[in-house]
Amino acid sequence: MFGEILLAQSMTAFARHESQTTIGKISLEVRSVNNRFLDPAFRIPDRLRSLEPEMRERLGARVKRGRVEISVRVDRSEESKDGVRINLDVLNTLSGLQNEVLRSMPNAPALSVLSILQWPGMVEKDESDDEQTAEVFFPLFDTLLDEFMASRKKEGNRLGELIVKRIAAARDQVAGLQKNLPQIQKHMRERLMQRLADIVEKIDAERIEQEMAILLNKADVDEEIDRLIIHFDAVEEVIQTDAPIGRKLDFLMQELNREANTLGSKSAHPDMTNASMELKILIEQMREQVQNIE
Repeated sequence: MFGEILLAQSMTAFARHESQTTIGKISLEVRSVNNRFLDPAFRIPDRLRSLEPEMRERLGARVKRGRVEISVRVDRSEESKDGVRINLDVLNTLSGLQNEVLRSMPNAPALSVLSILQWPGMVEKDESDDEQTAEVFFPLFDTLLDEFMASRKKEGNRLGELIVKRIAAARDQVAGLQKNLPQIQKHMRERLMQRLADIVEKIDAERIEQEMAILLNKADVDEEIDRLIIHFDAVEEVIQTDAPIGRKLDFLMQELNREANTLGSKSAHPDMTNASMELKILIEQMREQVQNIE
């Protein structure tokens, strides 16, 4: 199992890509954390806002869960600024509004050049510039996603290995319990005989049957052990699946925990109690790792 390639993908990952292009230097960064659903957030320049729908589509085609934050920065070259111009209609309107304000409030500060340029609709660009930007941008964006998915895979493999190791430790606990069951059952028979000796003078047949039923029921943990082993196998099989597996693993952790709790509730011997406690610790450790797997 440890030599096999694990296919789990982590929801916690990071990637960064930077390239000098014909429209300037483009810097892209993506980071993600765990989330029940896909929750993308984009921080991109206004000049690239028209590209956001396709960015969302390309991201959604590859990622199904996680809070994903994507940042884009463009330091435009001088040649790429030719398609930018001032919207004179918006500029004249803004100038007129400023004059009205100054007539009423002569001491009010005038607008700065930066404030004017940042006014909505003040800076225009040619549609041909959008097409050129898209042609340059999306190959870089796809490269960023490739690196991001590789990071998710690498971290997912690490988490998968941790889960598989804990499954192996849980198997050892169950195997140890199975090995000790004859001794546990012998101990329980001795307890039963002692109880029978305590009540033999009263010859209460009904009580004898009750005591035997209670102890025999506690001694029968074969179903719990069988189900634990089945769930162990299922976890190891799911880890190898090349698909989103976080929810399946989360369900299996709940099932494992249920069987471990039942094992503990039937405990009539310290070995059984210890095995139940160790199993619950291992299951909780796996559950924490599962929260970060897509």
